[in-house]
Amino acid sequence: MTVSTQRASLYRTIWRWHFYAGLLVIPLIVVLAATGAVYLFKPQIDAFEERAFTGMPDRGSVSPEVQVAAALAAFPGARLHSYRLPAREGDAALVHLGLPSGMGMRDVFVSPQGRVLDSLGSETRIAQIAHDVHGQLLLGRKGSWLVELAASWAIVLIASGLYLWWPRGTGMAGVVWPRLSRGNRVFWRDLHAVTGFWVSGLALVLLLTGLPWADVWGSAFKTVRGELGLVKGRQEWTIGGKAPAATPDEHAEHAGHDHAAMMAADISASTAMMAHTPHAHHGPAGPSFSEIVAEAKARHLPFPVAVVPPGAPQAFGAPPRTDWTVRSDTQDRPRAVTLRFDARTGRETARETFADKHPIDRLVGYGVAWHEGALFGLANQLIGLATAIMLIVLAVSGFVMWRRRKPDDVLGAPAIPAVPARIGGVVVIVVALAVFLPMLAISLVVVALLERLVLSRIAPLARWLGLAPA
Repeated sequence: MTVSTQRASLYRTIWRWHFYAGLLVIPLIVVLAATGAVYLFKPQIDAFEERAFTGMPDRGSVSPEVQVAAALAAFPGARLHSYRLPAREGDAALVHLGLPSGMGMRDVFVSPQGRVLDSLGSETRIAQIAHDVHGQLLLGRKGSWLVELAASWAIVLIASGLYLWWPRGTGMAGVVWPRLSRGNRVFWRDLHAVTGFWVSGLALVLLLTGLPWADVWGSAFKTVRGELGLVKGRQEWTIGGKAPAATPDEHAEHAGHDHAAMMAADISASTAMMAHTPHAHHGPAGPSFSEIVAEAKARHLPFPVAVVPPGAPQAFGAPPRTDWTVRSDTQDRPRAVTLRFDARTGRETARETFADKHPIDRLVGYGVAWHEGALFGLANQLIGLATAIMLIVLAVSGFVMWRRRKPDDVLGAPAIPAVPARIGGVVVIVVALAVFLPMLAISLVVVALLERLVLSRIAPLARWLGLAPA
């Protein structure tokens, strides 16, 4: 076999991998790119949704206790989860409530004068819907598996695409920039190849930084870290849409303070009582809501800042705490801060910052902030938007190329080379990827068994799929 024949066989073999991987992930890539592009601009979208609740006069302002009591009165039976500090004087406070009987969450906006202005369903806000589709396709855990499967095969798609793109003495035209005057066929080919070259690095970063959230990969990552002793504190990202299990230290702390948690369990009633004594000071009952909010304002933490009273549900499903929590929920994870205040004395007992986390958590935190477009502000958002647009261009151009060359009676997959390619090096790469990506490994086994035991045995189907040699 000549070298040129072997190269042609290898090229066609990898092209087939690229083709089938593209068919598998292109629809999901479009959905993930579009929803990810929306979520990149969560701060702007949230500000747009809340535009009617800003810039009000602050004359006659009431205490946070009164604002919380007003929100609870508007939704009988609801439980207080947190109180979000207004971004500026004159803005409404956001009181985050859990509705009774599992009816979901509600963001209630209360004016500085204590009047309930309106409320929004937490799960129906624009950015939250984009987040839920992006992470789970609104299908729960099974949706997370599909997203992880698409991400795994997208890595294969990028790797095989870079091989097909690799310059072979043809110059930079059609490699770094598209040729615009060579007809439609060349235009679509170049648009696909050149866009793939420019977006490959950015897309790989997005795919890799999204893996810790995935159900299978994230769970395996958490297990490995636990076995190697690489865990410090609570993991602050979800896995498969669910909060990670509490650490043994957190369980011990929670069990050791159950009596205090029970005393603070009925947050709705206790907050309503606080509303009648808005100017309470330190005493046997501990600091007032107003005093903790004033302390939170004085710290000038990055917006949004949430105040969580003792006994209220915590972020990421952590057990309820017996102290006050003040946390910055900024998406720029390196700037996030969580403060703890003693429920009896009001004294600061803990300060958790990004620098306190394990190096692996910090690395993941940087990746998450980049993935969400929050690491470098607007520049990060625009780079993420450009990446999403290029991924959609890749999907559309790949679809157009397939439809233009597809015969009517077959799927249009590249034919199996008449001379089998030597793919020892490719096998090593695929095995390495399969070890790193569990969902890829599982799908490869399923596809191989399906092809060998079913598809190849049905002659018309094998011909339509392109499983028979040309």
